[in-house]
Formats: sequence, structure tokens, C-alpha cells
Amino acid sequence: LRLIQELRPRWKPEQVRTKRFTDGITNKLVACYVEEDMQDCVLVRVYGERTELLVDRENEVRNFQLLRAHGCAPRLYCTFQNGLCYEYMQGVALGPEHIREPRLFRLIALEMAKIHTIHANGSLPKPTLWHKMYNYFTLVKNEINPSLSADVPKVEVLEQELAWLKEHLSQLESPVVFCHNDLLCKNIIYDSIKGHVRFIDYEYAGYNYQAFDIGNHFNEFAGVNEVDYCLYPARETQLQWLRYYLQAQKGMAVTPREVERLYVQVNKFALGLSCVSSTMTASLQRCRVGNRHGEIARLTLSGLFPGVSLLLGSLGPHPEPVLHHPL
Repeated sequence: LRLIQELRPRWKPEQVRTKRFTDGITNKLVACYVEEDMQDCVLVRVYGERTELLVDRENEVRNFQLLRAHGCAPRLYCTFQNGLCYEYMQGVALGPEHIREPRLFRLIALEMAKIHTIHANGSLPKPTLWHKMYNYFTLVKNEINPSLSADVPKVEVLEQELAWLKEHLSQLESPVVFCHNDLLCKNIIYDSIKGHVRFIDYEYAGYNYQAFDIGNHFNEFAGVNEVDYCLYPARETQLQWLRYYLQAQKGMAVTPREVERLYVQVNKFALGLSCVSSTMTASLQRCRVGNRHGEIARLTLSGLFPGVSLLLGSLGPHPEPVLHHPL
């Protein structure tokens, strides 16, 4: 309450209400407000135990400030040793059933295009994908949950796959842009009054491959609690989404060839994303954040995503399908 008194001195302590959001996986999030409609609400986020192993908190604050400067983030009020405090963004968090609606995925594509056009202040940005993936492998190399071992290939095999993915995906020449890197459904807030969406949670934001960020989001179509990769967006849905994105990014009409090129890049990076998800999962398990990740890891690493075989084939010759293990 002392923090709230500093930020909202006019609020009487006995009138302050709190609401804890339970959707978060790694952090605790509490809303503090006095009015029923939660206007002028203050959010307090407390970092999860040992999440500093995965997240550069200073970089997160810089991301917050950068996105705010471009009109893409709420106000950041303050930071403290194990968390931060920021403005509540009015609207509703989307679910898997929402992001496939054309009127909403158009808004998502437009917002992603806006973020992807944020420049690196004259410097030549480098993608964070490979650095983070290797960091995750370092963290979990000897600590993968034994309960996953029956279905999940050995770490050494995954490292070989990672090296192969890096070699092939780096050749796609996907532009390096400022990415959200964690566009889960719940990280998309839809404001029906203003008619736009905004993205929240910038822990993993940074410069990365354009196609990776989009592929990351497309995998969200498969669901959250019950993952079904048969729900991965169909080709026509993807092409329409990508057309909205490219037109917003370029500010002009785009050719079918441009859309098709991005479509191929995105779906090839979706395979890389499956590898990222697996390493993230193992890392998060080390941080003791719940059992749901174990099932996602099993699904991801066992190659249940139906497009993996197709993607491997489209990437070119591959020594052996090391990610595919029968259940």
C-alpha cells in the first residue's frame, strides 16, 4: 500500500481494492483501484522466483520505455527490486477463438507491423533467437525433467537439431526487426471502444527475425490449455493475415509474390519456434512454474505439430528426423 500511496496520494487506503490476475505463468500480477470500472487502475507485477535466469530485467524496462515512446505500451510508473508498476490498459485479453476472427487478426497484424517498424537508432541489430536458444540449452542441459525423458529426445540430439536449424533458417534472409517475441493470446488486449489492439508483457521483446515473431503468434492458434495443432491457421488465413501486415508495414499494396515469400519464411520459422518452445519449457520447469509446461514440452518435442515433416522437407536435405518419436 505504501507504493500505491506514493503513486496515488489522493486514494484513501481503506478504499483501495485489489484484484489478482491468475493467467500469468511466471509472475504475479495485482491490480489496485478504487473505482468499479477500474479507471486509473495501477498494476503491480512481482517477478517469479529465479526468472532472472531467463529474462534480462533491465532490458525489459528499456523495451517498455521504447514501446511507450512509440505509442505501443502503457505508462511505466516505477520499478523496484523484484518487480515493476505500470498503467492498466483498458480492454479484454484475447483467447485462441478470438485471434482467428478476421476483424481481430487484421488489428493484430497492423499492431505487429507498427512494432516491427521501430528502428534501432542507426545501429545494425542482431537477432536474439540463437543467443537465447543456446542460453536456454545451457540452463537445462543437465536438468531436464526426468518425467519427460520417455517421449523427449536427449539434449545432445536437440543440440544437433538446433545447429541444423540455425544453419538453414539463417539462410532465409528474414529481416531483423524489433519483435515482441512472446505474442500469446493473453498478451493481446482488445479495446472495443477505440477499435484497436495493444500488446503487453515485454520481457522477451528485442530484435529478432520478422518471420519468427509472426510464426510464434501463429502457433497460438493451436490453443492454450488444450493444445491442438490441427488448429494452426490454414494457408488462406495466413495469406490474408500476412497481406494486412505487409500493407501496413510498407504503406502500399503488395504483390502476391511478396506475400508468398513471407508465408514460406514464417512457416519455416515455425519449426524453429517449436525448438524454442521446448527449451523454454525445460527452463521454466527449472523455475518451478507449474506442470502445464511438461505437457507442452512433450507435445512439442515429440513432433506432434503436423507441419513439422512438411517444414523439414521444405528446408532441404536433413540427416535424420531426430525430432520425430512415436508416442
